[in-house]
Amino acid sequence: MRNVGIDIKPPKNSCSDTYCPFHGSIGVRGRIFEGIAVSTKAKLTAVIQREYYKYVSKYLRYEKRTSRILAHLAPCLSVKEGDTVTIGECRPITKTVSFVVLGRVDK
Repeated sequence: MRNVGIDIKPPKNSCSDTYCPFHGSIGVRGRIFEGIAVSTKAKLTAVIQREYYKYVSKYLRYEKRTSRILAHLAPCLSVKEGDTVTIGECRPITKTVSFVVLGRVDK
């Protein structure tokens, strides 16, 4: 079990995935986001949707925007659709995946 460098509880299960931040060799660096897992249908990949606010200077107001981020989902993490998760940036794993799921947020 590796220390990811972020205050997150490691999973109880173990896996042999090389891109797992806890049991593999992928490093987490850069930005960390929270979002909702919209889809977990792809193999080892989750679609995370996050909402943020963008300031529009012309109208002196904020507008709400959403973005979808593809993140690698290790098999040791039990994440289902609708869960709030934390993702961290890593090196590019595939053409569109540069984030990895770190764990569920318990509310």
